[in-house]
Amino acid sequence: MANIASAEKRIRQTVKRTARNKARKSRVHSAIRKVEEAVAAGNKPAALAALTAAQPELQRAVGKGVLKLNTVSRKLSRLSASVKAVAPAA
Repeated sequence: MANIASAEKRIRQTVKRTARNKARKSRVHSAIRKVEEAVAAGNKPAALAALTAAQPELQRAVGKGVLKLNTVSRKLSRLSASVKAVAPAA
């Protein structure tokens, strides 16, 4: 346990930051899951809507330093390709 005031403050900051980052990561995973579920169901309009909602969430994670830019670029590229591969509803 920390005995110095600055170390105690750092612990408090770390706890807050960890909770915030965990929530951000959870939002990203949820957004990705929604796109993947829509693709699996073969629902192209829903998949496109979910992808459109997921993009800013992923970019925000990059801006906040939760994920790296190349990771998000790779995920978005793969999600876009999977959405594009879904047959349009006839």
